[in-house]
Amino acid sequence: MAYHQGYGGQGSKHRVRGPMVPPAPDPHQLFDDTSAGFPHAQGTPTSGIDMGFNTLLADPMANVAVAYGSSIASQSKDIVHKEIHRFMSVNRLKYFFAVDTAYVTKKLALLLFPYAHQNWEVRYSRDTPLTPRQDINAPDLYIPTMAFITYILLAGIALGLQQRFSPEVLGMCASTAFVWVVIEVLALLLSLYLVTVQSDLTPFDLLAYSGYKYVGMILAVLGGLLFGSDGYYVALAWTSCALMYFLARSLRMKLHPSLVPDGMGHPRGGGRGQTYVTLGAAACQPLIVYWLTFHLVR
Repeated sequence: MAYHQGYGGQGSKHRVRGPMVPPAPDPHQLFDDTSAGFPHAQGTPTSGIDMGFNTLLADPMANVAVAYGSSIASQSKDIVHKEIHRFMSVNRLKYFFAVDTAYVTKKLALLLFPYAHQNWEVRYSRDTPLTPRQDINAPDLYIPTMAFITYILLAGIALGLQQRFSPEVLGMCASTAFVWVVIEVLALLLSLYLVTVQSDLTPFDLLAYSGYKYVGMILAVLGGLLFGSDGYYVALAWTSCALMYFLARSLRMKLHPSLVPDGMGHPRGGGRGQTYVTLGAAACQPLIVYWLTFHLVR
């Protein structure tokens, strides 16, 4: 039987379907592509989430809650920024460093010889206190800062002369002196709150008044280094008395009795709270000065 050439027989090129052979992998491909084996069904959960979120936003009560929460967050942010600006304002801090050479000279003389000073009232211009360079009664932070640095350097000299100098001891002197001032400021703030005394004092004001003790500490240590223990105690007595008088007169002009009546209709605190806070702050100065300087003189 004859077959047509090309349809069968040995010369036939009949095509036979066989199993499909996967293509050879690319030698440059690091991982196999398996994405084709999974159906595209991942869009269903996403659509459900979107529908739920849209439904939540479409609810009037949810919109009111979101708006109310945003309003509270905005108000809280404004309050925090206001309080930070109140206590840590750069412009307010610049006020305490607005000094000149004439002011520093007069203020140092006032700290050492306050008894002849008559007018202790801080002057104002349009409800704003004058800068320290314009008013000698205004508190500043320049003198306390420079006096603190000078005290640390003088403490290092005193410890070196006694063969007791070390970076750890000097660091302990600096940290102790700073921590005592911070404790004093916090104690004054707490006292003013407890006795309901109204005042124009800010934490920077209290820090300035508390930092003036470094001037007396410097003179006490210098007296001890130059004239021994006798010179130390004489300088300590003079500077302590001057500092107490200065602080009592200065704080007295800043503190005002509370005008809020109590249950009997009388002003709470009266002038007693003002007196207690003033005398307490002044009486602590010699104790702190002695505690921070006696170990430097032998």
